[in-house]
Amino acid sequence: MRGVCLGLVAGAFLLAPAIPAARAAEPLGVIFDTDICGDVDDVLALGVIHAAESRGDCKLLAVTVSVDNPKAAPFVDLVNTFYGRGEVPVGVVEGGAKEDGKYLPMVDATDDGKPRYPHDLKDAPTATAVLRKALVSQPDKSVAIVQVGFSTNLARLLDTPADDVSPLTGKELVKAKVKVLSLMAGSFQPIDGNAHFIEYNVIKDVPSCAKLVAEWPTELVFSGFEIGVAVPYPATSIERDYKYVKHHPLAEAYYLYMPPPHNRPTWDLTSVLYAIHPDRGYFDLSSPGDVTVEKDGFTKYVANANGRSRYLILPDEARKARVVEALVQLSSQPPDRREGGRP
Repeated sequence: MRGVCLGLVAGAFLLAPAIPAARAAEPLGVIFDTDICGDVDDVLALGVIHAAESRGDCKLLAVTVSVDNPKAAPFVDLVNTFYGRGEVPVGVVEGGAKEDGKYLPMVDATDDGKPRYPHDLKDAPTATAVLRKALVSQPDKSVAIVQVGFSTNLARLLDTPADDVSPLTGKELVKAKVKVLSLMAGSFQPIDGNAHFIEYNVIKDVPSCAKLVAEWPTELVFSGFEIGVAVPYPATSIERDYKYVKHHPLAEAYYLYMPPPHNRPTWDLTSVLYAIHPDRGYFDLSSPGDVTVEKDGFTKYVANANGRSRYLILPDEARKARVVEALVQLSSQPPDRREGGRP
């Protein structure tokens, strides 16, 4: 896949240099809600967001963590700091699903007695507090929320009352500020012949996911399990494209999760790519419809012209190749030194 001509496949925008902020249109505000801990696609997805911000395409407003692991938030801060954005607010779930993480020990890694990856986050606030504060400061209908983990944080956000941050309830704040919710959840095409496939992010907190899709007041665009499987991230990129520094958090996390050669599905990266570039033609969209989460966690879609939900479709091999190349180029893009990123 790496041999595909970028000028023909990925589009000219990936060949162009980053757009200086003074010349760019107002960047899209992005909030990244992640279960960063288990699979490594969350880490690569966060790298894609940082690359897009360096290009002037978005601004990372906050990261909220939906998995209950004390090292998850410091790990997010580690990655943000690597890209020169250690000031990005990070919030954590309270009493959420617990998981161990193969790459989270990177927060304690040292070389010659010094931190391999500097970071300074110690006590992160609650995710709902971070979400409310991030949203209230933004123009109306200007924020894309990307949820690539469990629905715990966003479901709780809907139930938050008015407070000293905003006179709006959580649902009112979302309706006012959010443009789209792009989420990696569910499945909408048969997986290995199974038309009733139960996806991991949903089953980890079925009640929250059911509440989210029923009550979320803006457009929802799902990247189903089948999308990430169709566009695996090439191991050759991990082995070759991150060597501009001795230690790269994305590549190291990939190795710790499962050493190459293996091509890991890009589940979470696809939700990020759609949220930031919905008009680039990377994906087709289903017709509008309604999604309901059944008791076992199955995501049922029913077409409805007035529905708020759609799901991503990858119609052909050419489109798949284009998505993979875009994700490779963005994930492996070096930090922008103008943003204070590490060389």
